[in-house]
Amino acid sequence: MFSKACEYGIRASIFIAANSSKGIRVGIKDVAKEIDSPEPFTAKIMQILTKNGIIHSAKGVGGGFEVSNEAVKSIKLIQIVDAIDGNKIYTGCGIGLKECSAVHPCPVHNEFTKIRGLLLEMLTKTTLEQLASDVKSGDFFLKTLNTND
Repeated sequence: MFSKACEYGIRASIFIAANSSKGIRVGIKDVAKEIDSPEPFTAKIMQILTKNGIIHSAKGVGGGFEVSNEAVKSIKLIQIVDAIDGNKIYTGCGIGLKECSAVHPCPVHNEFTKIRGLLLEMLTKTTLEQLASDVKSGDFFLKTLNTND
């Protein structure tokens, strides 16, 4: 549903927020490793998130990425999605047609409109703080378990 960049951006934001709540800034290598993303791709995503005010980047010794306590409470998941993917996910056609509307619907238009509405509601209501808290509690995870260990 989301682009790969957006998936990584969401996971990176959650990881950074969870660490920021403990007063820890994380570097690009740590972020890339935690979200299972190539480092150069992760760096591009971090640039987008920083430019859009979702995360903060501090340079130099002790630098890294962080999210302020105030910001983590107010940042909604929709801000991350909009920053990386734009609004296509809740405005575009479910099967990718250029023109799709109630007047000229695609075969999945009516059902997809309902799903899109639920997705938009979830993205609008869910804060970065909620997601980071879920990960910190150990109830939810940012990557799959390695079953080869």
